[in-house]
Amino acid sequence: MDIRVLEYFLAVAREGSISKAAESLCMTQPPLSRQLKDLERELGKQLLIRGSKKITLTEEGILLRKRAEELIELMEKTKNEISLSDEHVNGTVCIGSGETDAISLLARAARDLQQRWPDISYSIYSGDAAHVTEKLDNGLIDFGLLIEPVDISKYDYIRLPVKDTWGVLMRKDCPLAAKEYVTAEDLWDLPLIVSHQIRGSSELSAWFKKDFSRLKITTAYELIYNASHFVKAGVGYAITLDRLINTSGDSQLCFRPLYPTMEAGLCLVWKKHQVFSRPAGLFLEKVREMVLPPHLPS
Repeated sequence: MDIRVLEYFLAVAREGSISKAAESLCMTQPPLSRQLKDLERELGKQLLIRGSKKITLTEEGILLRKRAEELIELMEKTKNEISLSDEHVNGTVCIGSGETDAISLLARAARDLQQRWPDISYSIYSGDAAHVTEKLDNGLIDFGLLIEPVDISKYDYIRLPVKDTWGVLMRKDCPLAAKEYVTAEDLWDLPLIVSHQIRGSSELSAWFKKDFSRLKITTAYELIYNASHFVKAGVGYAITLDRLINTSGDSQLCFRPLYPTMEAGLCLVWKKHQVFSRPAGLFLEKVREMVLPPHLPS
């Protein structure tokens, strides 16, 4: 498949119309239609459903759109990395991360690096471990910041010298807020708000002393900021990590840690045998400098 043809396909998928796509591509409609038909013939699958008013994608077309976006993003990233000069360091460091306060450590590394190399920029992608590792495996990001427990055996990594603490985000006016910490028994009969990722966590299930299916889970979330509004509205109690939501001052919310304490380690990971761009290599050097003890002289 030609990258140019994939760009044509993405334009049609985006515009929902061959005529509008042709206009955005500064080309006429007949050659664009011919390229798309050739692409379908090459793949042996129908990619587009040509309706009277709008073009939609088949199941195979949806898959191709996802892969084509990844391929073009990877191509642009590669072109940018190769074009960098040795004397003038610029380019983008791409990082995928779950929601954790440990991202502040990477932010400090970026700040320190910016003082020496001001033209290095950063792209931050948020998501759970599956989303981050998929991007990492496909070469779309340089590093992933993962919250343990997670399988990191196929990656090189640095374990960060910080940990997050699991707890409950709740309204300050609820009875449970009067406690210094929260036990499993405190939560058994309460409406809970949990992330999609931890619903399958054996560690949290063991802490609860119950299978998740026996708990009263009212809401599942991806981002704790959005879930915090459900907590404010009184929908339930959110199981989350500390230091993600500001609970100081006039906030309606408070955070109480779990007891017995549950902590989550954090790892910065990258693909084994990864050949880094100059900006990504400098970023990794800076992180190593910040988190690893200095070598003693021999």
